[in-house]
Formats: sequence, C-alpha cells, structure tokens
Amino acid sequence: MTLIGRHAKGAPEKSERSPRPSGARRVPPGPPPWAAPSLFRKLVADRLGMMTLAATYGDAARLSIGPKTLYFFNHPDQAKYVLADNSGNYHKGVGLVQARRAIGDGLLTSEGELWRKQRRMIQPVFQNKRISQQAGTIAEEAANLVARLRARTGGEPVDVVQEMTWLSLGVLGRTLLDADLGAFSSIGHSFEAVQDQAMFELVTLSKVPMWVPLPKQLRFRRARRELQRIVDHLVADRLARTGDGGDDVVSRLIGSTRQEADPRVGRQRMRDELVTLLLAGHETTASTLSWTFYLIDRHPEVWERLHAEAVEVLGDRLPVYEDLHRLRYTAMVVEEVMRLYPPVWMLPREAQADDEVGGYHVPAGSDVLISPYTLHRHPGFWDAPDRFDPDRFDPDRPTGRPRYAYIPFGAGPRFCVGNHLGMMEATFVIAMVARDLRLARVPGYQVVAEPMLSLRIRGGLPMTVRPA
Repeated sequence: MTLIGRHAKGAPEKSERSPRPSGARRVPPGPPPWAAPSLFRKLVADRLGMMTLAATYGDAARLSIGPKTLYFFNHPDQAKYVLADNSGNYHKGVGLVQARRAIGDGLLTSEGELWRKQRRMIQPVFQNKRISQQAGTIAEEAANLVARLRARTGGEPVDVVQEMTWLSLGVLGRTLLDADLGAFSSIGHSFEAVQDQAMFELVTLSKVPMWVPLPKQLRFRRARRELQRIVDHLVADRLARTGDGGDDVVSRLIGSTRQEADPRVGRQRMRDELVTLLLAGHETTASTLSWTFYLIDRHPEVWERLHAEAVEVLGDRLPVYEDLHRLRYTAMVVEEVMRLYPPVWMLPREAQADDEVGGYHVPAGSDVLISPYTLHRHPGFWDAPDRFDPDRFDPDRPTGRPRYAYIPFGAGPRFCVGNHLGMMEATFVIAMVARDLRLARVPGYQVVAEPMLSLRIRGGLPMTVRPA
C-alpha cells in the first residue's frame, strides 16, 4: 500500500486539529478522538497498518489511544532531529520501555550512564579490523547452510525462517561469543516467547502483573528461566576455559560486571546484556535474509543477476573479506530489502522536556514514533516506493535523497553497533545460496509481515530447494 502524503490526492480531509488561535502551539493533525478504539485494535493486531494510517496525515500526526498520545513524524529532517540532533531529549519510548520487563536493561533498552557503559564495553568487538577477521567464520557458516539446503533438493519444503535463524545463531556464537549456540535447541522458542511478552507489555502498557497466570506469561516465565540457564552455561564455560582474559563479548561482560559493588546487580546485568545480544544479534539478520529469499523468488530477474555475480566473483570458492566490494549487486539487493522490510520497523522515543519537532509542539513525556517502515516508503523521497528495485541503490546513480530518508540501522548515538557484521553476513549468505541453489515459495502460501521487536515473517516461510 503506497503511503499518501498530506498534500497528495486522497489524503484525509478531516482531523482532530481545529483552527489555531493566535499564539497557540501548533498541534499535528490526526484521527479524531472517537477513533481511539480502532487505533487500539490496530496497535494490537496491525501495527504496520497503524503506521501507514498515521502517514496518510502527512509528515506529522497525533494518535490518541486511551491514556497514550503518540506523536508520529515521517520526514527525514524530523528523524534527524529526534534521533541525532536533539537525541539527549529523547529516551527509549513506548514498546521498548515496556519490553524492559521482558528482556531487561540490556543495550537495547537501557539509558543514560548504564547505556554508555554498555556501549563502551561492547564497541571494540565491532571494530572494522576485528570484523574483517570474522569473514572466514561467516563464510564457513554460510557453506554449512548451503550444504543443509542442498540435502533437501527435491524433497519436502524447508522453513527458510528457521534455517536463517539457525544460521545467524551459529554466526553470532562463533564471531562474538566464542561459543557453539547449536547446543541450545530451545533458544529459538525461548525468544519467540520473549518477543510475544514484549508485545503484550506494549499493548497493556505493562499494567498486567507478571505473576498473573496467563498462558502467554507462563510461557514467558519458562523461557526466561531457560535463557538464564543458557547465559549461566556460557559464563561458566568461559570461566572454565579462559577465565575472564578473552576478548569476546562474554569475557568482556565477565570483567565489566565484576566491577559492580553488588554481585547480584552484576549477575543481573550479565543476564540482561547477554539476553539482549542473543536476541538482537540473530533476529534482525535472520529476518532480513528471510525477506530477501522471499523477494528474489518473486523477482526472477533479480535472482539471475545475483547468480551471475556470485559465479563471476566467487567461482567455486568461499568468499573472503575483500569480496565485499566486488559483490556489488548483492549488497544493493540487501539494501533494497531493508528499505521495504527494515528489521527495526519502529524507533520509539519519549520526550524528556517540551520540544518542537517540524514546527509542532511535543509536550514533555510524550511518546514520539519514527518508523523506518513508512519513512522508507515516503513518496516524496522514493520513486514507486512499493516496488522492489535494487538498482535504486546503485552507488553510481545519484539520488538527491536526504541521509535520513534511509535508516535501516537506526541513527544518531544509538546507531546499530553490529551493522557491518550484519551486512557482511547477509551479503555472503545471499551470494553463496544464489550461486548454488534456487529457492521457491510453496504455491499458495501467504506471506504476512509480523512487526514484533523486529519485522519478521509470521509463521515461517516454507520454500522448496533445487539446484541453480
């Protein structure tokens, strides 16, 4: 569904905004107050639809849902102001605040000095020199994936979402944790429960006590215990093998959390940070890869170009770090996939003090939403925004687009620390699979986007496999 700007034909003509008296603060347009029940239904069951609805009011909209008023901004300049220029006034907002009860105070949800401490601790692990040294590991994991898929040629469909999850967990374990996460078969199901609980916290505004024995909450509590078991095992294994002298994330966390005056606080920090890394470190890449194979199946001409490039660049060998700039079209495909289906589909913030964004007043305490999903489909900055067209990311083609029209890894101080690792992983995997295999969606299977903590495919993606 193409987004309609405020001045475009077909845009809503009525909103809750009334004529502004002289000297009054400017308020964004939006649905009338009596639309609150339908907006709440969208919040529960159609969050992308709610973002799309907001975008029909223009580059700014106000959505009133019961006790919450959401301020939606959808212009690159507004995104830049909230996420970068005045980021100190905007802490993590609705959704992530509530998700804290589910995933704790890791790098994704923490604020202030705790966040800065966590970022300083983990940043060296993602330096370019270190990431370049992980290329061989990623290529090996991608080769293992290709071998698994090749074994299913001509057989029953494979669930591509599950395969990409196993792949990304394998890469995460070997590159950042110095651990074999394949030993923990329950980890994927545990994170399903965590994401379900995080969304439940969002729609209930964390008003339901955790002890209430709802099936969803019971499942989450079991998952939380299982994740704690996994974290404890990773830490104990690292201490037994290398102590705290390693340079991987687990070793760094052990050293960092030992500095806490209260050992209980240190243990809790360890759990929160590792659970967050396990979730964010595999979920976003797995989602991007799943959407990629779905889209290139729908566009055979894209697969043909991917296949030709991979054969020319790689031949029959594994990719190396220097191949990244040679796999040019593959990188363009990844970028276009993340435009249409950004793994982080919403960046919620909460205003700490009164402010003005795009000429509109934002009161202190307000929830502010920047949605890469709608920003990446803004018709003012993207031609045919719903069309899958990797050529729009050709580095030789001038675009004239503002930098903040495309923010798949977020922006500002909280820009995703793992963006280079994720891009290398996605590029290598797509090139190696397209070189050797062709995946086809099972006829009649309906693919539905599910906006959780990342934008994933609901219920998996069954595809058949055949040789290229």
